[in-house]
Amino acid sequence: MRKLIVLFLFVNFYTTAYSQVVKGTILDKETKNAISSASVYFNGTFVGTSADRNGKFELDVSKNISMPLTISAIGYYSVKLTDFSNGESFVISLSPKIYELEEVIIGDKYFTKKRKASLKIFKNEFLGTTDNALKCNIINENDITFTYSPDKDTIRAFASRPIIIENMALGYKVTYYLDKFEYYKKSQSVFFYGNIIFSKNETIEDIQNNTYERRRKRTYRGSRMHFFRSLWSNELLSTGFEVKNSKSKNLKYKHLVLVNDNNEKFLNYPQILEINYAPSKSYIIFLKPKVYFNQKGYFDPSGIMWKGEMAKQRIADWLPYEYSVEK
Repeated sequence: MRKLIVLFLFVNFYTTAYSQVVKGTILDKETKNAISSASVYFNGTFVGTSADRNGKFELDVSKNISMPLTISAIGYYSVKLTDFSNGESFVISLSPKIYELEEVIIGDKYFTKKRKASLKIFKNEFLGTTDNALKCNIINENDITFTYSPDKDTIRAFASRPIIIENMALGYKVTYYLDKFEYYKKSQSVFFYGNIIFSKNETIEDIQNNTYERRRKRTYRGSRMHFFRSLWSNELLSTGFEVKNSKSKNLKYKHLVLVNDNNEKFLNYPQILEINYAPSKSYIIFLKPKVYFNQKGYFDPSGIMWKGEMAKQRIADWLPYEYSVEK
């Protein structure tokens, strides 16, 4: 067996939000050397920057102050900074983490066949199987490595570099920092998480943009983003959503939303929720007592497990939080 060293960002910050600019330095915990070219960005948006060769970064956060700031780098797990403070420069240390990977024999036919089958499963579960997914291309497939559990039931995927996806359906280029991917053959279930940043294709012509916009609008309707935006503005009924509890009782904004003293909103309900957006049906299973969300459609993904139609929405069907529906 050979070992692959992956470094892990081991820090959390909770400070008071006074400023529009966040500054910091990213260092290796063991060597104290600067980590250059790390990405600093708001997950699911176009907004971000890169650390310089000294590991230093600076980013205006004024338009996304209600969202956590993500830091990612090649060979590193992502972490989030919240509640940014004026004038304070963060020093972020990184700690190594070791994964055991299988020995690969170049040219081995069995390995080639096994990898091909695993890559197909990965793409179906990661990108999805919708029409949008069929028009997506992973540029750097060779950076994805697979390992298997002793009973061969679980497939795990690791990416030595961020996964680069060209979404030719929606007209975006996507960079995804994969932190974890596990697929369970017996139950045919998947668990994966990471962080995503979008970039625009500035060469798109008007006729192409019109096609992309039609697809984006179709993708948006009935999506998780659409649901949380509608819930924030108390427009579930007018936007076509119907929410019910386990007893099929229709629920309204007042039954679902908890607002704190800072006007932050949380989805809060003690049971599984059924979400209808004709003709599709989805379910929210709570992993936390309450789940933060904002007006852009951002929500805390660690607080919810999805089932039904919304659970099928994978990377190919994600839209940036800057997206707005053209009238």
